[in-house]
Amino acid sequence: MNKSSLKNFKKPLLTSVITLVALAASIPSQAEVTANAGIANNYIWRGLTQSINEAVVTGGIDYANENGFYAGTWAANISYDSDDVYSYEHDMYFGFGGEAGNVAYDIGYLYYNYDSQAGFDFGEVYGSLGFGNFSVGLSVLANAEPDEAPGQDFGFGKATYLSADYVIPLESGTEIGFHIGRHDGDFAEAFNGVTDDYIDYNVSVSKDGFSFMVTSTNLGFDDDNDGNEDYASMAPRDNDNVKFVVSYGIDFAL
Repeated sequence: MNKSSLKNFKKPLLTSVITLVALAASIPSQAEVTANAGIANNYIWRGLTQSINEAVVTGGIDYANENGFYAGTWAANISYDSDDVYSYEHDMYFGFGGEAGNVAYDIGYLYYNYDSQAGFDFGEVYGSLGFGNFSVGLSVLANAEPDEAPGQDFGFGKATYLSADYVIPLESGTEIGFHIGRHDGDFAEAFNGVTDDYIDYNVSVSKDGFSFMVTSTNLGFDDDNDGNEDYASMAPRDNDNVKFVVSYGIDFAL
């Protein structure tokens, strides 16, 4: 569904939080286990709300080794319509990151798990390169619970998300971020209930765990759920409107 987002990186594949905690008991000193928690007035992922513009609470656990390997799990409440108040998203991820000269890199796999009502569990492989304050990333659909639908193909590589980010750090500790991304493919459209590929963009200001973001997309009214007959029963997500997101997150060692 940055999932812009509420967590700076969400990447996959441990079986559960319990497994990760058990692992922490036996890891060597060069490894680190941390936890995170957050709250926001809206859950925005790739420019689109995953909580029908309502509040979200998140939490996760991450393992990181000094050799660059990491793994973790992350969860949040989500909603697709006004009656769907107990839906959830549970992500699992693993990857490898580091630096080569002045270039930072990160590659991995992320699995998105939802309740049975969503019916759209899926996984992505991803990679990013960072050059100073600028970074580019690419996520590619790897697998999906619904392998196909009439007139649609949900196979490997049939959906992509290409993004670019730039961060300006200030002496006060405040960071100003700029983001633009493009989501393409049949699965991207079916999963989000829109009728076209689209571009999302946002500007954010963050400091000491607090963040304020202004975000929107190039989708029009006819691309919103209230203009899409296939998703007419779902609550409108106002995909064509500018959204304002206020959030707070905290990380702590375990």
